[in-house]
Order: sequence, then structure tokens, then C-alpha cells
Amino acid sequence: MRIHARPTTVGLLTAALTTLALLLVPATPAAAHNTLTSATPAREARLTEPPARITLRFMQKLNPAFTTIVLSDATARKVTTGEPAVSGTAGTVTVDESLANGTYTVAYRVVSADGHPVQGSYRFHVADPTADVAGTPAASTPTAEPSTTPAGPVTASSEHPGGANVPVLVGGGILLAAGVLAGTVVLLRRRRAGR
Repeated sequence: MRIHARPTTVGLLTAALTTLALLLVPATPAAAHNTLTSATPAREARLTEPPARITLRFMQKLNPAFTTIVLSDATARKVTTGEPAVSGTAGTVTVDESLANGTYTVAYRVVSADGHPVQGSYRFHVADPTADVAGTPAASTPTAEPSTTPAGPVTASSEHPGGANVPVLVGGGILLAAGVLAGTVVLLRRRRAGR
């Protein structure tokens, strides 16, 4: 009788571990999505001089054909910039017009190594005491870190936002595996009690 119980226990434990592994596999591609790691000017930076260029650095190499960087002012007017110049993981655009005081938004769209588009945006502020105000007064913009601080990971909206679901998938997989293991223990106890 015990000879049959052992293969059943091993089989059920193998099934539980296989289920857990299969649940954790879908979380792996999310790590392949590209992420903004730093920017110049940095997110929420308060500049005393308008920038001549904007550089974004990502975790993975960029494809020049699928890299877009757009600058707009507080009124959502697109600021004239050059085409993105891509070098490895960095994309740079030159600012072709003089920026007045105000809040500006940098929006980007790149394609990850897994083929999924990733997009996001962040703001910075120009507070040049000798410049005019554009859009909103510089006094209304919040005080932020100097422009040399890294942008940090930007919360990005993407067409495939898998990165935010990784903890949920991992937690769900662990709970499901625990449930399968608990069911296995109950089943084995009932079989042994019936004998």
C-alpha cells in the first residue's frame, strides 16, 4: 500500500511545482520592457537657463527608427526640436527655439527589445530671471531638485504595461501553489484514513 502512496505524493508535488513554474514564466517578459533610467534635464528640475538639448537614457539600446522625443510647453504647444539622435541607450534632441520661463513636458515613445512600445513623459521648469514667462508663471512652478539629479524611473503608460503586474502574477502563483499543496495534503490524509 505504501508503494502506491509514494508515487502519488511525488506526482502531486511535481504537478504543484510545475504549475507554480508555469505561472511565474509569464512574468519574465515584463522585465524585457525598456525603461527610462535618467534624463537631462531631470524630471521636475528647475533650471535657471533654458536647455539647448534634451537627452534621455534607457535600460536598453534604442532603435532610431522607432524613437520619438517631443517637447511641449505649458499650453501643450509643441516646441520645435531636431530629430532624435540615437546612440546606444541614449536619445537626444536639440531645442531649436529659445525657451521662455515656464513648465515644459518631455514625452517619449520607444520600442522595447521584446517589440513592445513603451511611452511616458515628465516635466521640468525654466526659471531664468532674465526671460519672459511662457504659459504659466514661473512662480507657480514647484521647487524641485537641481537638473543634475537623475530622472529616476518614469511612470510610463504603454500599450503593454506588463511590468506593473509582475508582483500580482508572482503573488497569485504562490497562492495557487500553496492551495494545490494544501489540497494534496488533505487528499493524502483522506486516502490513508480510508485504509
